[in-house]
Amino acid sequence: MKPWDPPEERLYPVLDDLLEDWWDHFTPRFEGISVIGHRWGRATHDVRAFLARNQVPYRSLDLGTDDEAEALLLDIGGDPTLLPVVLMPDGQVLVQPTPADVAGHIGLKTQPTELSYDLVIVGAGPAGLAAAVYGASEGLATLLVESEAPGGQAGQSARIENYLGFPKGLSGSDLSRRAVTQATRFGAEILTPAEVISVTRHDPFRTVTLHDGTEVSTKALLITTGVSYTKLDTPGIEDLTGAGVYYGTSRIEGASHRDEPMFIIGAGNSAGQAAMFLSQFGSSVTLLVRGATLQEFMSQYLIDAISAEGNIFVRHSTQLVEARGDGHLEQLVLKDRNTDEIEVVTAGALFIFIGQSARTDWVGDDVDRDERGFILSGADCGPHPKGWNVQRPPLPFETSVPGIFVAGDVRHGSVKRVASSTGEGAMAVRFIHEHLADL
Repeated sequence: MKPWDPPEERLYPVLDDLLEDWWDHFTPRFEGISVIGHRWGRATHDVRAFLARNQVPYRSLDLGTDDEAEALLLDIGGDPTLLPVVLMPDGQVLVQPTPADVAGHIGLKTQPTELSYDLVIVGAGPAGLAAAVYGASEGLATLLVESEAPGGQAGQSARIENYLGFPKGLSGSDLSRRAVTQATRFGAEILTPAEVISVTRHDPFRTVTLHDGTEVSTKALLITTGVSYTKLDTPGIEDLTGAGVYYGTSRIEGASHRDEPMFIIGAGNSAGQAAMFLSQFGSSVTLLVRGATLQEFMSQYLIDAISAEGNIFVRHSTQLVEARGDGHLEQLVLKDRNTDEIEVVTAGALFIFIGQSARTDWVGDDVDRDERGFILSGADCGPHPKGWNVQRPPLPFETSVPGIFVAGDVRHGSVKRVASSTGEGAMAVRFIHEHLADL
C-alpha cells in the first residue's frame, strides 16, 4: 500500500492545509495598471471611470491615504500637483492623461484602418452593438464609433432583470462585453474613445468627420447615440460632479463610498436598478422622488425589490435645493414639496438619473428632428422630405436623408428598453441592405 492511499483521506487534505497556509501569507505582486490621484479629483475620477467602463483591470491608489501611492510617486519623481498619474505595466508613466491618452496605451483603437466602409454606426449602446453584430456577420464592412465606452446607459446598469433569455438577469457591463466580443469576432471594427462631430452628404455616400479631423466615407450611416441624463442645474452640483456627485453609476463609485449614506434622484428603472446595486455598498440608499408615487415610471418588479430591501428608502414629494461640500459632497439640502419644509442631511454620494437628452447636435440641419432633438424616421418623415432625391419613400428606420438610418433611444417614438433597442439595431440592418441594393 502506498503511504498516501487512499489519497482522498491521506494526501488531498494535507495538500489543502499546506496550500491554505501558503495562501494566508502570500501577497501576489500586482502587475497591471496603477492610477495615482486624489480621491476627489475630477480628472482622476474620469480616468478611473473610463477604465472601469471599458472593463480594464486597474489598481487605484489615493494620494494622502495610501503610503504606497506616495512611495511610487517619489520613485518616479512625480509632481503631486500634476495628477492623475497612470503607471502602465510596461513601465511607461502617463501624467495627467485624458481617457483618449490612456486608450492608446491599453490596446483600444481610436483610429479607423480604412477610408471607406459599407456601414458606419455612431454609438455603441445596445442598438449600435446589435447592428454591428448583424452588419458584420452579413458581410458588411462595419465601423462602430463610440465616444466613451461600449454599452451606453445600459452598460452602467447594475442588473437587467427583464432581458429575454437571462432569467436571473445580467449586468449591463456583462451584456456589453458579450456583444463587443461577438461583433469583433464577425469582423466589426470598434473605435473608442472616438467622437463623430459632423456628417456631410456627398451623394450617394456620406462622410463622417471624427474629433481629430479624420474623415471616413460610408455607403450607409446608422445613428445609435442613445440619450444622456439631463444635467441638474441645482446649486453646488456642477462644482461637486465627480467628487461625490455622479450621473449614472458603476462599481467604482459604489466601492469608493462604501458604508456611506447614498442618495439617488430619479424615479425610473435606471434609478431603481442603481438603488438595488448601491444597497450592497452604502449604509443607506435613499431615492429622492419629486412625485407621489413610483408606479408611473418604474417597473413593478423593481418597486417590489426596493420595498424588500432593508437599507433602501424612498422619499416622495422631495426636491433637491442645494448640494454642499468642501472639495467633495458632504450635505444635501432637501425640500418637502407639500409643506416647503427644509431639511439638511449628511450625504456621501449623490447619483442623478433624471430626464433624457438626445445627443444629436452633430447631425446637422438636413436630418429632421422633433422639438426635443430626437430623430424622425420612416413614415414620420413624410413621403418626400426636403432634399429627398430617390424614387422611394423613406424606409423604416431611415431618416429624412437617404442612407442615414437611426435606431434605439435616440429615435423619435422609440421604446426605452434594452431589448427593443437591440431589436431596432438588428432590424435597421435589414433596411440598410435594401438601401445598398439601390446604389
